[in-house]
Amino acid sequence: MASTWRIGELCRRTGLTVRTLHHWDHVGLLRPSGRTSSGHRLYDERDVGRLYRIVALRELGLPLETIGTLLDGGGGGGPELAELLGEHLAHVERQLAALGGLRDRLGALVPAVRAAGDAPSVDLLALIEEVTRVDDTVRNYFSEEQLAALAQRRERLGEDAIRGVEAEWPELIARVRAELDAGTDPADPRVRALAARWMELLEAFHGGDPGLRDSLYRMQAENSAEIAQQHGGPTPELIEYVKRAAAAG
Repeated sequence: MASTWRIGELCRRTGLTVRTLHHWDHVGLLRPSGRTSSGHRLYDERDVGRLYRIVALRELGLPLETIGTLLDGGGGGGPELAELLGEHLAHVERQLAALGGLRDRLGALVPAVRAAGDAPSVDLLALIEEVTRVDDTVRNYFSEEQLAALAQRRERLGEDAIRGVEAEWPELIARVRAELDAGTDPADPRVRALAARWMELLEAFHGGDPGLRDSLYRMQAENSAEIAQQHGGPTPELIEYVKRAAAAG
């Protein structure tokens, strides 16, 4: 026997509100297939399939009017379920990638605030500005697919390995800068070893993907002054020194 749900049951199972389902019924987006003897709405399994399509397409940013046209056009009931599930999954992965970056930045602030007991408003405002700026900058250079790939690589490597790499960068930059300031020839074995490790850490980021590598280099080149000033990143002069050392090897 096929399953059916009254509107209250469907709302409890899905988290949607009665008001939402009433509205979708009123505009013809999701009309229940049946009614009880007392006139209450009854939704069947086919209605649930359509309901998922509505929810997923809305999550992907389509307005309700467009969703209705898409679902009713051509008599096919809208996109194939497997195709829509795949698009929905890709969308969620992109969201996770963005949230992962925000989580990391907040993770650096939490211990400091816990130790101090509070955070001045000026620090919170600066954090908001930085998060907005960094996210906007990143999205100017990396596609959503690249951000999703980075999130998957991060998951494979594990948080301990990622934190180790992040902790190593400032020390490595400082050691290379010391050699540069001392006038050490980039062909010196000591500098070449530092350059080799530098390239290994970059490889851990882009995984050999030429698109990710090029996006990373372009972002660094076009924002080098800001990265160096605000995040302690390498200057163009330091990067050129590393390139010369790597070429000498």
